[in-house]
Amino acid sequence: MALHRLTTVTIGVSNLAETAAYYADFGLTPTGGNAFATVDGGEQLRLVHASTRRLVELGVGVDDPDDIGRITASLARLDLALDADGCVTDPGTRVRVRVSVAGRISREPAPAPAFNGPGRAERVDARAPAVLREEPVRPRKLGHVVLGSTDQEASRRLFTEGLGFKVSDEVPGIAAFLRCSADHHNLLVQPAPVPYLHHTSWEVEDVDEIGRGAHRMLEGHPERHVWGLGRHHIGSNFFWYLKDPAGTFSEYYSDLDCVVDDAIWKPEVFEDMRILYSWGPPVPPSFIEPEDLAALMAGAHGS
Repeated sequence: MALHRLTTVTIGVSNLAETAAYYADFGLTPTGGNAFATVDGGEQLRLVHASTRRLVELGVGVDDPDDIGRITASLARLDLALDADGCVTDPGTRVRVRVSVAGRISREPAPAPAFNGPGRAERVDARAPAVLREEPVRPRKLGHVVLGSTDQEASRRLFTEGLGFKVSDEVPGIAAFLRCSADHHNLLVQPAPVPYLHHTSWEVEDVDEIGRGAHRMLEGHPERHVWGLGRHHIGSNFFWYLKDPAGTFSEYYSDLDCVVDDAIWKPEVFEDMRILYSWGPPVPPSFIEPEDLAALMAGAHGS
């Protein structure tokens, strides 16, 4: 795959200082100028001022200039083109997608954790290391983004036929889970009455880091809670969703499915409640329809 990861997201918000403080609490490292880094991905979040919250730009990394040439040819077949900055705008989400040569994320393999179970004592005479952790939770990388699109089919064509994203699984009439890496999904675009950013998702080490991170975020800030702890069926990942002061959801996740061999992985079509989760608390209505959706629609009509 020529594409290999999401590089950055640029999010527009009206309350810069408040939202920046939230993402510092979330565990991202401030790098100056309302920009933030992950442990493995480098600078992956930028906040800019906007009248209403929205995703301004999404960065996608490729290996070399030849990959950009192939994407240019694919976009031309859709009567689209990269501009001088390497960007193309999706008409359905109004997001500027920036394609650039970027280094791949590489990690040293960590030893597998020892878990005890019925008839299986892999960790003896010692407490689980996870309960002894005291350092702040630090997201390892930006994993995926979910967007609302006023033309979901056009958005899908841009990302798949134009940019080269692949379909991992699908929910008819709602969304396809798209990947630009070995991760099960890096992007989901769903039909919406107005373009908007539903959530960004950030990988942490394991489910214990999800729990530790969320509990730390909720200390003194119960209004940040949205949904969790739970486990998705599509993608298999554990999740906990929180809400930033601008109204955008941010997700801690771990243990996402990995697609390395396209010949082995078989995309499925889902039509039941597994599209949302396998287990966890009931889905809050605000997760399906964000509370500020009407305000976003009014802002779009007024712009």
